[in-house]
Amino acid sequence: MKLHGYFRSSAAYRVRIALNLKGLKAAHLPHHLRKGEQCAPAYLAINPQGLVPALESDAGAVLTQSVAIIEWLDETHPRPPLLPKDALQRAKVRAFALAIACDTHPLQNLKVLARLRELGLPEDKVQDWAAWANREGLAACEILIKDEPGPFCFGDAPTLADLCLVPQLANARRFGVDVSAYPRLLEAEAAAKALPAFAEAAPEKQPDAE
Repeated sequence: MKLHGYFRSSAAYRVRIALNLKGLKAAHLPHHLRKGEQCAPAYLAINPQGLVPALESDAGAVLTQSVAIIEWLDETHPRPPLLPKDALQRAKVRAFALAIACDTHPLQNLKVLARLRELGLPEDKVQDWAAWANREGLAACEILIKDEPGPFCFGDAPTLADLCLVPQLANARRFGVDVSAYPRLLEAEAAAKALPAFAEAAPEKQPDAE
């Protein structure tokens, strides 16, 4: 397999964690987002959205969107499972993950912040926007799992929810958000980061880290 990504991309971070948890190897092909390498014609032929990650399977199929990639990995390599067997819990895990992947992360990603700058927003306001997006999303996620058993987001093993949470907390810190306001999320993060699969997927551990 080949994973197209960027060391600081939280979406690619999610997939790296999933691959590690599953014990799967993938060749990592970096695309420097700040240099616009994701918009090169050769990469747009792989992912017309010009986003990372994209995963090329051993059979040559191309998958995009981190959550879809992770669910495919979970279905094709079911151990350890990243979604609960119980249908209700599975829906809760997906809802939490999508609150981050669809409603929080996109508002503060590089493409959106670049557009705000193009529209003339001063840099301090751009940073405020990104911090606001993180606070709004994480505050909701804190409530979503406040009554769920730990230490992970949903019980005693990591799920898709944790794969989305850990990279998003890293983003929040980068934008100066005081994450101490989310003790339940921090509990789940600590449990996850104690696992080698999460630690080895961290941005600073990647060969393309700046």
